[in-house]
Amino acid sequence: MKYFILLFSLLFLSQLSNSQDLAFSGLDKSPLDVVMYRGDDQAAIARIIYSRPAKRDRVVFGELVPYGQVWRTGANEATEITFYKDVTINDELVEAGTYSIFTIPGEENWKFILNSQTTQWGTRYDNQYDIFTTDMKVSPAPETIENFSIRIIDEIDGGTIFMGWDDRIASLHFDVAAN
Repeated sequence: MKYFILLFSLLFLSQLSNSQDLAFSGLDKSPLDVVMYRGDDQAAIARIIYSRPAKRDRVVFGELVPYGQVWRTGANEATEITFYKDVTINDELVEAGTYSIFTIPGEENWKFILNSQTTQWGTRYDNQYDIFTTDMKVSPAPETIENFSIRIIDEIDGGTIFMGWDDRIASLHFDVAAN
């Protein structure tokens, strides 16, 4: 019995010392966030997973994020959207599924790119996987937005995706397709 207690104690102390070697990473500089959009019946319609880079006294659009070039629309891994129901965006049917979102910011307008390649590092964009590209509305932000943010606002028959950072807000409306 003493041998069993000694063996158990050594095993416990061994595990305790191993757990002290376990170090968790600190908070990411561009933390991951999730936006859920649900219908009136609380059924999921869309989910966006993205990372939220900070402005940190930088000029974002035109410098950090160059105009006229594909942007991963966030940081780290590519921003992903899952539609749980078919939707239409500017008369284009998008089947339920998971896609990557890329954008091309411009001074006056943005392009929205829906891409079928997912789970890739954000800067590994390949246009051969584009589902479609469409224009986004862009407006000045009423105040500086420190961290890149995405929100979906509920509207009749669908919603509008808003993307805001620094001094800009881009938006894109979608309708839930009739089943």
